[in-house]
Amino acid sequence: MPPLLHIVSLGCTKNLVDSEVMLARLKEFAITDNPSAADVIIVNTCGFIDAAKEESINTILSLHGRRKNGSLLVMAGCLSERYKAELQAEFTEVDLFTGVGDYAKIEELISNKKSGFSDHVFLQQDEDRVITNSGYHAYIKIAEGCNQSCSFCAIPTFKGKLQSRSIQSITTEIKRLITRGYFDFTLIAQDSSSFGRDHGEKDELIKLIMEIDMIDGVKRARLCYLYPSTTSRKLIDTIAFSKRFAPYFDMPIQHASDRMLKVMRRGVGIKKTLDLIDYMRAVPNSYVRTAFIVGHPQEKEEDFNAMRDLIDSGIFDRASLFAFSDEKGSVANKMKRKVDSRTINIRLQKGKSILKRMHKKRLENQIGNVFNAVIEKKDNSGFFIEAKVLNFAPEIDPKILINESEKTLRTGDIVSVKIVDASDDLLIARALKDNNG
Repeated sequence: MPPLLHIVSLGCTKNLVDSEVMLARLKEFAITDNPSAADVIIVNTCGFIDAAKEESINTILSLHGRRKNGSLLVMAGCLSERYKAELQAEFTEVDLFTGVGDYAKIEELISNKKSGFSDHVFLQQDEDRVITNSGYHAYIKIAEGCNQSCSFCAIPTFKGKLQSRSIQSITTEIKRLITRGYFDFTLIAQDSSSFGRDHGEKDELIKLIMEIDMIDGVKRARLCYLYPSTTSRKLIDTIAFSKRFAPYFDMPIQHASDRMLKVMRRGVGIKKTLDLIDYMRAVPNSYVRTAFIVGHPQEKEEDFNAMRDLIDSGIFDRASLFAFSDEKGSVANKMKRKVDSRTINIRLQKGKSILKRMHKKRLENQIGNVFNAVIEKKDNSGFFIEAKVLNFAPEIDPKILINESEKTLRTGDIVSVKIVDASDDLLIARALKDNNG
């Protein structure tokens, strides 16, 4: 009987890709959902903001309390990398520590039962992965690290500068996944629109999109995490005219106040940012999502009001709102005039109330529209079928519930659906009779 492995991947989808690389390297293990039965437990941690760090620590302690005698508890990933000395000194519960550089060497570390930290971040090239959570969609990490200098972010302190994969390694991975039945791909990086700039290539991302456009078997692809200062109209045009990329624009702008964008060291003002968004909105069937930070040091009430008004303007299809996290190692951590937690919470709740109203209105506006959707599974009630709009990103965008169908729908089928209602964070639809399967 093979040894059993239990793995938990926390944080972002970039972390998930690294966890999937580890799974491929540990093929001699059988996967178990029961940590009490596992011989090896791996937690791929997140170290981005306070809430994520707390979740990582609590997960480690919980799993330690449930594991069997003689098992190996491994702490990997961003939190382990960022606080390697402190964690190794304090967390005697953990048997093996590793950071963000040795995902492809995890079997060697486990075999030797020895912690290890590389002096560089792991940049995937030709490594295989075991895709989780979907039989048709896969995330493709196109780069690691970041060249931006945002005041609130400490990621470059432990992930380093931007390192882009080669176009060939990315297209090779996509082609390999197509042979395994995958047809829907989301390209991710810390700053996707800077892809290739570490190679001195300003338009490398455009070249990548054009290469993927020529791959048979890609039914849909999309880009996440564009950056205002490195997103050009040429890039937007390339996405707009692509055969395979959805007109999907995910660009976290973080604030709506020019003064705060300077304090945040975003490198671009609100006028240029809104010009880009207007250009995106002009693309037929475009979908625009963003993210904001509330309560950054020096944020005044009028700055927050500018953010609130922009959210309420209706120019975004989707937005996320986050409370400022005071990260050690970031520029903002040393700034004066911090916003107190009570004020942050009040602003956050006001913003979320506007977001909820905006999202509801956006969903209601979809009633009567027809979309191509991918069948995922039956929902928990057993009365509906869950699906994803093919253009949407998984997990972060609204799901569809299909409440009637003229045919048996199977996981992975692409069908035309008509939106008939909207409820909370869901779209209710019916499958059209003229589907060809």
